[in-house]
Amino acid sequence: MQETRMTIGGRAVPGTASFEVRNPANGQVIGTAPNGSRDDLAAAVAAAQKAFTSWSRKSDDELAAACRAVTEKIGAHAEELARLLTLEQGKPLNGLGSRWELGGAAAWAGATAALSLPPRVLQDNAQGHVEIFRKPVGVVGSITPWNFPVLIAVWHVLPALRTGNTVVIKPSPYTPLATLRFVELLNEVLPEGVVNSVSCDDRTSNLGADMASDPVIRKIVFTGSCATGKKVMQSAASTMKRLTLELGGNDAGIVLPDADPKAIAEGLFWGAFLNNGQTCAAMKRLYVHASIHDDVCEHLAAFARQVPMGDGMDEKNVLGPVQNRMQFDKVARLVADAKKKGQVLTGGEPGQGLFFPATIVAGLKNGDALVDEEQFGPALPIIRYTDVEEAIRAANDSENGLGGSVWSKDIEHAKRIASRLECGSVWINKHGAIQPNAPFGGVKASGLGVEFAEEGLKEYTDAQVIFS
Repeated sequence: MQETRMTIGGRAVPGTASFEVRNPANGQVIGTAPNGSRDDLAAAVAAAQKAFTSWSRKSDDELAAACRAVTEKIGAHAEELARLLTLEQGKPLNGLGSRWELGGAAAWAGATAALSLPPRVLQDNAQGHVEIFRKPVGVVGSITPWNFPVLIAVWHVLPALRTGNTVVIKPSPYTPLATLRFVELLNEVLPEGVVNSVSCDDRTSNLGADMASDPVIRKIVFTGSCATGKKVMQSAASTMKRLTLELGGNDAGIVLPDADPKAIAEGLFWGAFLNNGQTCAAMKRLYVHASIHDDVCEHLAAFARQVPMGDGMDEKNVLGPVQNRMQFDKVARLVADAKKKGQVLTGGEPGQGLFFPATIVAGLKNGDALVDEEQFGPALPIIRYTDVEEAIRAANDSENGLGGSVWSKDIEHAKRIASRLECGSVWINKHGAIQPNAPFGGVKASGLGVEFAEEGLKEYTDAQVIFS
């Protein structure tokens, strides 16, 4: 049993009550987390506000050094965090699983440490000198999801630290253990109060909503569903908080007629089924030209059938369970509806517990639930098209606009198609391959602002212009 604590002002805080955390692979209780109260949140915010006074005055070199120390701490405890992550989230240790996530967390932390936002001279002439400075906003509230608990915590926390802000982070109640441990580790190398954690079960208390309306927290960074993101935005309005919202996606992939079905099968599979499809920027819809539709279906389904699924602690598995019952039930509902309208190529039947086999369904169209709704799980609809203009219109026919992809041997033609997709990121012959040196964010209902690179770093600052 893993008994975790919140970290507030550099001290371990158990809370007055706790809630159980279960392994989605077998339903067993693997630990408990504090069910924090509004008083706990108030203490965490006060600690962060107090620490901000000195932390925000550190030099750029000092902030960079602190972020490098955090990076080293993540690397030193990567295996510990990966195992904890597998137990609570379900993703396998191997493949594109927990060890991969922790490797990404360390890489992102290191890349963020290397960034900088120096003052920029806008004018220097006889009429005067004008410079723009980037200043930290203050206390940042981070609300993280259950699909990539540690990696997304790094995405939220490291840019805040690098720009001189302090943080209060609240993880998902489905996966709080690795995040709470992550914050404990950060407090071994950071001053007290710079990074604080609170947790709750989101039923008897909802600290995320309280964070969004807290007047001291000056920015909320939230990764999660569109519905919750809208609530965060509404709650934040009264205090004019800065917001970065990375919300749901219903990413479309378009396979052009010159693509090689066999060559792209593996890339298509992982574009859709990375983390068992529980990825905001996973490919959720696949539009395939009629001339190669059947071949793409055949090779993609064949690849899916040979990917081992099971308990993530078994080193041979590379796909695990759906993380929670609510999400499992949604996937099951969408697949059951799709089976009435299309052809199941592989999967289609729920497994034991929360295991759901990788499912691919052909013969669907826009208007079908599995195409229109974000499934956020191991089910992919394939839609046949005959004209690329038709495919572009269908791909853009969504309230979401996070990512998209185009698959073709002709890269320049694919890029022209990509430029017409209404989404924040488009990949050619791959999908979802985000990286720390490229901004990432959505358009339409998929969010506000961007993360990563210099553009993402600026989201944690206010601009101040000095005229002299």
